[in-house]
Amino acid sequence: MTKDILSLSVAELTARYRAKALSPVEVAQAHLDRAVAVEPTIAAFQLLTPDLALEQAEASRARWSEGRALGELDGVPVTIKDNLDVAGLPTRHGSLTTSDKPAQEDSPAVARLREAGVIILGKTTTPEFAWKGTTDSTLRGITRNPWNTNHSSGGSSGGGGAALAAGVGTLALGNDGGGSIRIPASFCGLFGIKPTFGRVPHRQYGLFCTIASNGPIARSVADAAAMLRVLARPDGRDYYAAPPPSAEWLTNLDSGIKGLKIAYSPALQGIEPDAHVARAIADAIALARDLGAYVEEIGPVIEPLRPTFKDHWKAGFGARLKDVPREQWDLVEPGFRKLAEEGLNISGEALHKAEVARAKLYETMAALHERFPILVTATTPHTAPAADVVYNGADYDRWDDAVPYTVPFNLTGQPAASLPCALSPEGLPIGLQVVGLRFADELVMQACQAFEMAIGPQAVLS
Repeated sequence: MTKDILSLSVAELTARYRAKALSPVEVAQAHLDRAVAVEPTIAAFQLLTPDLALEQAEASRARWSEGRALGELDGVPVTIKDNLDVAGLPTRHGSLTTSDKPAQEDSPAVARLREAGVIILGKTTTPEFAWKGTTDSTLRGITRNPWNTNHSSGGSSGGGGAALAAGVGTLALGNDGGGSIRIPASFCGLFGIKPTFGRVPHRQYGLFCTIASNGPIARSVADAAAMLRVLARPDGRDYYAAPPPSAEWLTNLDSGIKGLKIAYSPALQGIEPDAHVARAIADAIALARDLGAYVEEIGPVIEPLRPTFKDHWKAGFGARLKDVPREQWDLVEPGFRKLAEEGLNISGEALHKAEVARAKLYETMAALHERFPILVTATTPHTAPAADVVYNGADYDRWDDAVPYTVPFNLTGQPAASLPCALSPEGLPIGLQVVGLRFADELVMQACQAFEMAIGPQAVLS
C-alpha cells in the first residue's frame, strides 16, 4: 500500500482525496517515512520538515472532507530546492557561509504552491550557490543517484531529482540557470522543464537573474503541467515577469505531433554525444516520424559558446562571492572560489560582448524556429558521471561534458524540457531534450507528451 501511495500521480491523488479513499495525512506520512529510509544513502535533503508537512496535510484533509479543496495540487507532496525561500525555514544555498536563520517570506514560486495547498516535505540539496551540474557541497556532502548510488544525481537541482527518483515527493520544485532542472531529470529518469524566462515569476537579482527559471521536476508531463499552471500565476515582486497565461493553458496536451516540423541536432555546438546516447535519441526521432512528424536532421546549429561566455559565467560567480564576508572565503568550495576570484576581474567590455552575443544567439534560434517550431537534442552528451567527479575538471568539463546542450537555452530564455527515452547498457537513464521558441511552452509540453506516450517504459540498450 505504501509503495502504491508513493507512485500515485497528481490526478490519482486528488481523485482518491475526492472519493475519501485516501487522506493527505496518510500520503504525507508515507513520503516522510520513505525519506527517512533513503536519506542516509542518497543525501537528497538539506532539511526534512515533518512537523510542517503533517500540519499542512491535516489542513488539506479538512478541506477535502468539507468539499473546499484549493485545486489540483491540494494535498500533493512537494520538495523545494534549498536556494528558494520558504517562510520559517533557513535558505542555505549549499554553503557553510550562509545563515541558518529562517526566511521571513516565501519566494514567489513557493508562495504559489503554498496557496495551492501543497504539502512541503522539506528542502532539497544543491551545490554551493547552485554553481554546477552535479550536487555535492561541504555543507551536506554528496547527493547520489537512486538508479546507482555510485553516480551523481546531477545538479544543481540534484536533491529534488534524487528524492523524486527514490519515491519521495510527487513533485519537486527546482530552478535552472544552465541545465539545473534538465540535467537531474535526465540523470534520474524524470521529466523536467525550464520554462520560458519570465513565465514563472521569481525573485532574483544581478547578472544571472535573466538566465534562470524556476520549474517542475516530475514523473510525468501531466504532473509537471499541473505544477507549472500554478507556478505561472502572477506575483508583483518580479520585475521580469510575463503576463500570466490563459486559464486554459496546458490543459490540452494530447494533440500529438502529426505534421509538426522538428529539427534534430545530433551534436549541438559540434559536441558529439556518447554512442549509446546518440542511439537513444535517434530511436526517439524514429518514433517521432512514426507519429507523423516531419523531422529534418540539421547540423550543430550554433558555434561553441565557451570562448564568448566563459567570462560571463565567471563574472556571475565573482558577484556572488562579493556577497560573502571576506573572512569566510576559506569556507567556500575551492572549485567555486577559484572561478569566482577570476570573475572579480572580468571587464565591462567582456560582459558587453557576452550580452551582444546572447542577442545574436537568440536571433539564430528564432530563425531556426521559423522553419521548425521544435528542436530536439540529447539533454546531455553522457549519462550520470561518478558521484565524486570533480566538476569542471579534467574528467568532466563544464562546457563539453555537462551543459553543452542545455545552457544555450538559458542564454536565450527559451523553454526546454528533458524526458527519459532509454537506459544505457549500464542501466542509467538517458534524457531527450525538446526546445521551443520563447513562450511556446505549451507546444514543448505537447511534444513531450507525445514522446512520453510513444516511448513508454524505458528499455536497456544492448
